Amino acid sequence: MRSTSPISDGKPARGTTLLLVGTTKGAFVLASDASRENWNLSGPHFPGESVYAVAYDERNGRKRTLAATRSFHWGSTIRLSDDFGETWTGPERQTVRFPESSGLSLVQVWQILPGPADDPDLLWAGVEPSCLFESRDAGESWTPIDGLLSHEHRPKWQPGGGGLCLHTILPHPSDKRRMLVAMSTGGVYRTEDGGKSWRASNHGVRAEFLPDKYPEFGQCVHKIVSHAAKPDRLFLQNHWGLYRSDDWGATWHDVANGVPSDFGFCMQMHPHDPDTVYIVPMQSDQFRCAPDAKLRVYRTRDAGASWEALSNGLPQEQAYETVIRDAFTADSHQTPGVYFGTRSGKIFGSRDAGDSWAEIADSLPPVCCVKAAVVGGGRDR
Repeated sequence: MRSTSPISDGKPARGTTLLLVGTTKGAFVLASDASRENWNLSGPHFPGESVYAVAYDERNGRKRTLAATRSFHWGSTIRLSDDFGETWTGPERQTVRFPESSGLSLVQVWQILPGPADDPDLLWAGVEPSCLFESRDAGESWTPIDGLLSHEHRPKWQPGGGGLCLHTILPHPSDKRRMLVAMSTGGVYRTEDGGKSWRASNHGVRAEFLPDKYPEFGQCVHKIVSHAAKPDRLFLQNHWGLYRSDDWGATWHDVANGVPSDFGFCMQMHPHDPDTVYIVPMQSDQFRCAPDAKLRVYRTRDAGASWEALSNGLPQEQAYETVIRDAFTADSHQTPGVYFGTRSGKIFGSRDAGDSWAEIADSLPPVCCVKAAVVGGGRDR
């Protein structure tokens, strides 16, 4: 895995592929040239702190890395680096805060998402307890979106096994008034007026653990993905259930056709093909490991009509691996790399869109999140 680092003096070459890896004991950076054959590992950054969200932002000439850290001493915050992790803002900068009048306090940041290219200082963060924050100054300061903070359903939202977390943020690529978020538990909510109001959008999504299997809200949604080429089509991985929507989340229908289990956490969109989605199923909510101890990625190339198992290069015996919701990612090369991390500290990668896989890191702490980025853009190969 180790090779000469493509990052020198904080100035990586154009086309360098980065994997930002958050773990329960710090963050790591894997870097490779555009071939993605050999990888250099740096870290840990923030040793001993958990990192459940990372992001990379190149807009407006920046080369900014963001990491959501949580320590026993400082609590949770978002830290910034403009030199690929050589230096970071300090942990005492508690920039993500609930207003005192809310009676809420930040537990953890679960998602960081840079905004559109034409609004280069806008970012969003999803946090626990469930709320959406925005930054208008490239991550230096954060403000909660009042429409969700004061939502009438808030007193009835209940935490899932990982907490009451807002983990998915999907802005509509062509209409800035529209955004969809997902939380565990609570389900899917969407806005049509720039965040002033939000309505539950869970019609057809099952809540297996509730007496009413199809409530207005309360579903334990694990992840949602979409593609800019077909923004009204969404794919959803639920706590039992695999769904697609063709109307921006107004209705959902089941697409678990041929997968060994419809329970799982992670889901990843192919960066260039709106019909291709990847998942890593789990045996069940009681046994959260790869089905039959065979680590396999499942891919649909027909928008969920069918799924194929991808196992070439992945362990197929005694592979009691677990992949959580944000530990699956893809880069933006012409032939995309696809990557995921496991709770046993392994990172697997594919240079051919999932046809074959290789282990590119081992013996890391339990992996919480993996995000890929290509320096200077992408689609280089």
